[in-house]
Amino acid sequence: MTRLDDIALFLRVLDLGSISAAARALDLSPAVASQRLKRLESGLGVRLLHRTTRRLHPTAEGRALAVGGRALVDDLDSLAAGLRESGGRGVAGTLRVTMSASFGRQHVSPLLPRFLARHPELRLSVHMSDQLVDLVREGFDLAIRIGELDDSRLVARPIAANERVLVASPDYLHRRGHPRVPADLADHACLLLVGSRGRQDHWPLLDRNGVRTEVAVSGRMESTLGEILRDAALAGEGIAMHSVWHVADDLRAGRLVRVLPGYAPPTTGIHAVMPERRLVPPRTRAFVDFLVEELGRSPPWVAAAEHVAAQKPG
Repeated sequence: MTRLDDIALFLRVLDLGSISAAARALDLSPAVASQRLKRLESGLGVRLLHRTTRRLHPTAEGRALAVGGRALVDDLDSLAAGLRESGGRGVAGTLRVTMSASFGRQHVSPLLPRFLARHPELRLSVHMSDQLVDLVREGFDLAIRIGELDDSRLVARPIAANERVLVASPDYLHRRGHPRVPADLADHACLLLVGSRGRQDHWPLLDRNGVRTEVAVSGRMESTLGEILRDAALAGEGIAMHSVWHVADDLRAGRLVRVLPGYAPPTTGIHAVMPERRLVPPRTRAFVDFLVEELGRSPPWVAAAEHVAAQKPG
């Protein structure tokens, strides 16, 4: 157990970037933390960390220990949590979750107080970013991801469908006219998302028969954050591709309207994504079940999707 505790300390040092920060997080003195790290290196017979004046960096052996050791520590933590749960203590520990900033703020954040009320011994650490995060390296229990999944090291559970639409403000369409067919988008200002796969300047569209068309688009504005593009669309700056959940309220209120109603980007998914492991911590399992319960059966943006489907071409 002492060796595993030392590995857990080593992982915390990597996560936080310094021995003193890891010591504070684990309620240790920096001197004790340093002694334990030296003990771990001595016991393994390898150097794990390069120490510089500003930051600690793992050696090749340290990186290997971080990958394998995190799985060991996580499995022990999961086993202990499961035993506590079966002993009547319920879900406990700290759940570290990362999610899309826009989706998290709109649709997950309002649910969190209710989840915490169900599990009074649980602590929640929420990271929001539209940039892709390495769950294993950063030590997250799970992520909520939207769109296609690439990483084979991860296990995904679907939460809800992710329907997408093209939208613009009534003012923009009044000034520039309504596109009638996908090829017309080439003559319009399009608002481009820059994601993990680069600039999304080729928009795939399916007609009502499922026939796919891909259109090259361009415009004066691009961003890594969907909120920026939504704001620009509301201000009449162009046409944007958005998930229905993102613009549901705007569609209902008429601040945005659908462009090319006879065509839609392919539907993707909203998933809870977890590192592959033998034992899933009860806290992770409880949170995923909660999200499926709250968002999977009747997502709050479904009414907007029905409103969009009923719209006629402009």
